[in-house]
Amino acid sequence: MLNFCSLYSGSSGNSLFVETEDTKLLIDAGVSSKKIETALNELSVNPTDINGILVTHEHSDHVQGLGTFAKKFHLPVFVNQKTLDAMPKQKEKLEEKYIHFFNLNEKFEIGDLKIKPFAIPHDATNPCGFNIMKEDKKISIATDIGHMTKEIMKHLENSLFLLLEANYDPEVLMYSRYPYPLKNRIAGPTGHLSNELAGKTIAYLLQSGLQEAMLGHLSKESNFPELAYKTVVEELMASRHHENSLALSVAKRDTSSKVVSL
Repeated sequence: MLNFCSLYSGSSGNSLFVETEDTKLLIDAGVSSKKIETALNELSVNPTDINGILVTHEHSDHVQGLGTFAKKFHLPVFVNQKTLDAMPKQKEKLEEKYIHFFNLNEKFEIGDLKIKPFAIPHDATNPCGFNIMKEDKKISIATDIGHMTKEIMKHLENSLFLLLEANYDPEVLMYSRYPYPLKNRIAGPTGHLSNELAGKTIAYLLQSGLQEAMLGHLSKESNFPELAYKTVVEELMASRHHENSLALSVAKRDTSSKVVSL
């Protein structure tokens, strides 16, 4: 068993859940501790059974509830040193004995899962995505990507499931209420991934066995779930793939997604 569920996903907060028979992980804790606890309870998961929280980067929509949640339930936190140092408010809440450091591109294990963090281009201190593997099954988490690179594509290849950012539509972003500097940041090389680039990425990864993808981290101001889905399907078809070439869904902002089982 290898299951994935998005608890919360979007510019307002992110937290993801992965489990096997023996291991339960959170990826990020970007909403309140209470919200995370509620979402886990809805999945019949006791927060004390979490084996670790993986941290992608220090922005508040990924770590807002980290310190409180980890401290309340005495949970191990897996993070790189630069990221930890970049979030002093969260760092001071964490007990030192529960902090575990990793280095990018170096595999480590939690329970029966192998995890490989990889670098992403984003305006954070040392941001990363994750490959999470159990035996021959691989899922990948990749959000907050300013632009797609060959290196990231390599890391994503051979994934059966992918949670991929589809943050914005360029035209909707242009006419959004965001101030001009923020628009430039989002669309810049260390900002976020557009719907179109998400579609092109997924189309490419179908060649290496991708079976299911979930679009995540959608902006509330410069995107819509229906538009993200439609754009990705159009990119699949433009690449001569059928729209049903894989199972495609969109992670919800304020509630849990379906549980994906591999």
